[in-house]
Amino acid sequence: MTLKLPPLHPAQAAIYAHPARFKVIACGRRFGKTELGKQLLLHHATNGGVTWWISPTYGMAGQVWRDLRQVLAPLKPTVTTVERRIDLEGGGVVAVRSGMTPDFLRGAGLDYAVLDEAAFLPADLWPEVVRPMLIDRRGGAAFLSSPNGRNHFYHLYALGLDPQQPEWAAFHHPSHDNPRLDRAELEALRATLPDIVYRAEILAEFVDSAGQVFRDVDLRATAPADAVPHADQRVVIGVDWGKSVDYTVCAVIDANRGVMLALDRFNGLSWAETRRRIADLARRWNAQVVWAEANAAGDVNIEALIADGVPVCAFQTTARSKPVLIDKLALALEHGELALLPDPVLLSELNAFRVDPMPLGGYRYSAPAGLHDDTVIALALAWHGARASTVGIGFA
Repeated sequence: MTLKLPPLHPAQAAIYAHPARFKVIACGRRFGKTELGKQLLLHHATNGGVTWWISPTYGMAGQVWRDLRQVLAPLKPTVTTVERRIDLEGGGVVAVRSGMTPDFLRGAGLDYAVLDEAAFLPADLWPEVVRPMLIDRRGGAAFLSSPNGRNHFYHLYALGLDPQQPEWAAFHHPSHDNPRLDRAELEALRATLPDIVYRAEILAEFVDSAGQVFRDVDLRATAPADAVPHADQRVVIGVDWGKSVDYTVCAVIDANRGVMLALDRFNGLSWAETRRRIADLARRWNAQVVWAEANAAGDVNIEALIADGVPVCAFQTTARSKPVLIDKLALALEHGELALLPDPVLLSELNAFRVDPMPLGGYRYSAPAGLHDDTVIALALAWHGARASTVGIGFA
């Protein structure tokens, strides 16, 4: 039996058809995220999947529960009102849950979950509760929300922008992308809402939040993506090391012009292969100096690169040196002294990078838990090298 569902508008339909396992959808009010989420859920449930709709509160999910019951009524399902659960013939299940107490949701295996108003759900709900429930069935999920600063929802959105996360996809749609909305009404809201509210709720922007180190980085992404080596460039490369979980990142800067030239990000290579890749990059750009972080892996690799003729300087990262390194980069971006490449991973890591007070005093500069800051550190090292008095001899 065919269910009677409203037609999706083009932007909704594109998200619905996308093959990503995990879809992060940042959208403005009245874009149509609720209808999209219901149809994603119903697709899996009517094909025998166990599915959950998770909202911050049961009250927020009340209309969704009523809509799901109505649309599934022709299939004559078994409805358990107290548990807000609908069982379909063939094994499909639709259940509506509140996410305010994540521990109460543990235990069940899921084929699909829709996390509604994901930016307003507890930060630990996805990684500690819902994600493990998808393991045995290799289930999927959709995250629907207007942004709430650069919190955990933004971090999920950043995963969707990363081309090295093939199971994830990120979508951004302001309210204007719903062709069924009156444009005059949306413009009228601009005059009545505070700017920060309008940008978040209608334009679906991730408005800067407290603790963010780098601001307006998207405006600095003006460097051309097709740069080539030239004799009049003074090239500096910053290197942050990684092997399996983290990434090795090389950020290439023209110190004369304050422009990023290239960004190389990779992992899964042996240290010997990693060094060859760095040496090849340095020779291609005729780098004057390579600044690399000297940590447990860095010391040995730096010595090997120097022995191979690569002009490397070591940077000792400490609790004192790291804030200075990061603050110099932040000031350079704030003053427009450095043009960034429009690389989505770089921009998302810069946007997510935070400074947080420590319980016993001082501040910690880092990426949020579960995210990377490799591109940030590599870029900061390259900028440090561009402005440092110590330079390498370059290649003959």
